[in-house]
Amino acid sequence: MSKMLAGLLLFLCALGPTTGIRLVGNGYTDILVAINPAVPENDDLINRIKEIITSVSEYLFQALDNKVFFKEVKILVPPNWTNGTYERASTETYSKAKVLIDVPHPAFGDDPYTKQTKNCAEEGDYIHFTPNFLLTDRLVDVYGPKGRVFVHEWAHLRWGVYDEYNNKKPFYNDNGIQPTRCTSEVTGKWYELNNGFTQSCHISAETGLPTEECEFFPDKLQNAKASIMYMQIIDSVTFCQEDEHNRKAPNMQNEKCDNKATHTVIFQESVDKDALGTLLPLQARPPDPQIRVLSRGSRVVCLVLDVSGSISAFEHIYIYTILLHLYLQS
Repeated sequence: MSKMLAGLLLFLCALGPTTGIRLVGNGYTDILVAINPAVPENDDLINRIKEIITSVSEYLFQALDNKVFFKEVKILVPPNWTNGTYERASTETYSKAKVLIDVPHPAFGDDPYTKQTKNCAEEGDYIHFTPNFLLTDRLVDVYGPKGRVFVHEWAHLRWGVYDEYNNKKPFYNDNGIQPTRCTSEVTGKWYELNNGFTQSCHISAETGLPTEECEFFPDKLQNAKASIMYMQIIDSVTFCQEDEHNRKAPNMQNEKCDNKATHTVIFQESVDKDALGTLLPLQARPPDPQIRVLSRGSRVVCLVLDVSGSISAFEHIYIYTILLHLYLQS
């Protein structure tokens, strides 16, 4: 029985996640982008994903001290996409992907988001983009270039950092009214928009803060270099460091990560902390990512089970049943 259990454990290890993201040298590999079968087949979507991935790698390289980039990325199309010529997937499945292209979420619509269910500095579950977000420029004015948006979401996914803005608490009191932002060096103006016209914000007598109609609009030209987790639409290309981090801002980064700067979490606590501490910056621009498009087509599997002799014992049959079930799910 012990040999059978040992075999079961080895089999389970072999079936473990084989598409987990890895940092090999300076390059990330085994990044799997998967398209949901509910998304209609569209060659333009594949081409746009390729373009965005290339821009993501460039921006990530700049944002993280010229240390890392996307080296290898796989795009998994669903089995019901039959018009194109794709490589055959091996162990890649939609359930293993960390970047999902799916129909709009009932709560978020076409807004990009990353599902995070763990603690600070721990990897997230997945990034969610919609075809509308990737194919159109309707949300560019809101979020900025798509490559920068992807890096923002990648930081949620890979390094477990959080947003440095707060839509529910866009202002707070600290020797006067302050916008919730990563660093007080980000300059801008705050006002209300009314039928396309701007007007001064109203201050609530109860809270002493601007009313909910008031918004903060950062200046387009900034001396501040942070932060991607605050507003990637600004020409910032870095993550907020300790000497510029705003610990008083009521945002999720401060709440979840004990008031630590995103750069600190990434370099000292994340899954890549050891590598980032030893990697030297590259002296030249990294190569473009190697992108493969895969399809997991239907397959025919014939299973033969020997039920003679000692194999027919109940416990053996039970273990083999578990193994076969896991194999068919993989």
